[in-house]
Amino acid sequence: MKKLLLGKSGMEVPVLAVGCMRINRLDRKAAASFVGKALELGANFFDNADIYGGTACETVMADALEDAGALRGDVIIQTKCGIVPGMMYDFSKEYIVNSVEGSLRRLRTDYIDVLLLHRPDALMEPEEVAEAFDVLYESGKVRHFGVSNQNPGQICLLRKYVRYPIVANQLQLSITNATMITEGVHVNRVNDDYSLNRDGGILNFCRLEDITIQPWSPFQYGIIEGAFIGSPKYPELNAKLTEKAQKFGVSETAITMAWLLRHPAKMQPVIGTMNESRLADCAAAAEITLSREDWYDLLLSAGSDLP
Repeated sequence: MKKLLLGKSGMEVPVLAVGCMRINRLDRKAAASFVGKALELGANFFDNADIYGGTACETVMADALEDAGALRGDVIIQTKCGIVPGMMYDFSKEYIVNSVEGSLRRLRTDYIDVLLLHRPDALMEPEEVAEAFDVLYESGKVRHFGVSNQNPGQICLLRKYVRYPIVANQLQLSITNATMITEGVHVNRVNDDYSLNRDGGILNFCRLEDITIQPWSPFQYGIIEGAFIGSPKYPELNAKLTEKAQKFGVSETAITMAWLLRHPAKMQPVIGTMNESRLADCAAAAEITLSREDWYDLLLSAGSDLP
């Protein structure tokens, strides 16, 4: 699989990340088979979080990696922390450090390659985050740091105190949820919802600062309302996906992923499927390049327009 540089980490990583939010839905044999398939495809970057599956997903992933015969040095593990489910977000030093300790136990590893702060904590004290990162980095327990769902101001505030590069930012992005892209096309348009800047210009900020955007829910529309592939809500988009799939000899899933990979920001989409066939379809996207015309054709078919 093709690779890209993850922010300023110096690490070369696959252009696709394997999301493990649902891996606890597989039995042990199926989980090992899925991880084995990912490794076979060259997708050795696994994304998890301390809250996925009520903490079960990290344990299941560790079992699957072991059963698949994966060596620790052959895989890249990313996990996230900061959400106290149903209660609050917590970026305190104590919470971050304790969360990582728990993830290390469940993952049965001595270190985490990339740690992301999961969702912005309104009460964040960046000095505490910096102290937590220092403890984790200097002890060798975390090698790189990133964020998730953060805007430029939040990242700049964090970087004022943190000594390490912010290498990644996970953000919701798909053909149907592409406001971070379309706001730039519709800039300075009066009475045009597409021109609204909802995220502080996070797309260009990340490109300028060498922060890799990791799109999550790349097949979802709305606020995780469902997949748009095959949905009657998006007949024009699905017709175009089928047209492009036939043109390139791949599936609609591959075309959807190729649309994200075509963007010059060099994003690393996070795949959430636990289906080996769909995983292979996603991997096929790394081998094709949509033309400019194909890319815009899909964007417009999803409901956007050109001013």
